[in-house]
Amino acid sequence: MKKVSIDKGLFIKNRKKITNQLKTNSLAIVTSNDELIRSGDQHFSFRQNSDLFYLTGLEQEKCILTICPDHPDKNLKEVIFTIKPKELLETWTGYKFTIEEVQKISGIQTVKWIDDFGITLRDLALNSENIYVNLNEYTKYESPVFYRDQRIVQNLKEQFPLHQYHRMAPIITQCRLVKEKEEIVLLQHACDITEAAFQRVLKFVKPGVTEYEIEAEMTHEFITKGGRGHAYQAIVGSGKNALVLHYIENSGKCKDGDLLLMDFGAEYGNYAADCSRTIPVNAKFTDRQKACYEAILKVQKEAIKMFIPGNTIDQVNKAVFKLIEKELIKLGLLTQEEVEKQNPDRPLYTKYLMHGITHFIGLDVHDVGSKYEPFKKGMVLTCEPGIYIKEENIGIRIENDIMVDDQPVDLMASIPREVNEIEKLMSNN
Repeated sequence: MKKVSIDKGLFIKNRKKITNQLKTNSLAIVTSNDELIRSGDQHFSFRQNSDLFYLTGLEQEKCILTICPDHPDKNLKEVIFTIKPKELLETWTGYKFTIEEVQKISGIQTVKWIDDFGITLRDLALNSENIYVNLNEYTKYESPVFYRDQRIVQNLKEQFPLHQYHRMAPIITQCRLVKEKEEIVLLQHACDITEAAFQRVLKFVKPGVTEYEIEAEMTHEFITKGGRGHAYQAIVGSGKNALVLHYIENSGKCKDGDLLLMDFGAEYGNYAADCSRTIPVNAKFTDRQKACYEAILKVQKEAIKMFIPGNTIDQVNKAVFKLIEKELIKLGLLTQEEVEKQNPDRPLYTKYLMHGITHFIGLDVHDVGSKYEPFKKGMVLTCEPGIYIKEENIGIRIENDIMVDDQPVDLMASIPREVNEIEKLMSNN
């Protein structure tokens, strides 16, 4: 990745928040992600486990963090295990951190090589009664393959079957939900890079360009501005492709008269931006496209006001769906009579809006947190209403990243979204 300097104080602070919530005489273990095979002898680009990065700042494979606050040896209260630098290894795969560099990045003083993990683990475990293990508890996650944390759990229970085991994910989730000031700075920078990419795209798009060329323009801007690249697979869908919610093929050609829906965001310092914008390929909305677009923009502006302490994702969704319903009636897609007679278990708006309005964002684009979690100041979420009318080949989504506060803070307030502004910027090509 493009190396981003983050003060170790953030990671020290994050570990302290975790430590304060562990039971007495506990050992907590967090591991790095696996290196995943792409094909043959090639690996996918390595991306650190977000939880380990949150606690250490280390962007290196084969790392393990142990936290054992009540261990009698002060040098074993926090330990990071990592790869031992070897000249032959570095010749083939690149530089690995020294002990001093790991200490400087993470703020952890005790650094051991990964080969020493087994013997040290036994010492830590036998001086503990409780073991906290960290599994991926994201609601939509499932995998037929055991990942590294699962293998660690299996190994621990074989070696230490009489210990009390606890879930670490709920603790880390609660800590990650409310962003520290340093994290907001990183998120804002990711949003700023995303804005630069959108401005570039506005100058580039015209009838005849391909969706993948647009994606390439985004990628160029993300990387030249110091980002890692895309925070997730970009959606660049024109015409009927805009009607596919997770369209990532990006192989179509932009045609005169079509709308272009883009869902994209930069990753900076491992923090994600998530932006959606919809623009006319020929730089001019038709009257119908404009009416639909302004209906969604109106809904988004009202929805952003709801990102205040005490609300929840579930409550925001329900409130915004009512707003969408009203706009659909104004657009002639539904009638008041139809809405009054609809089956509440199968509301009619779902024909035109099939997804939720918001999700948490941070180290992951779909960040940790429940839709029933009350908002607190410092949480960051997306706001992304949309409308998808297959019969008219219209797909529109507008998405900004919002920080919860008494007066919500729009981290993407400077990214153009008004009809006149978009048309003006595109017509200056």
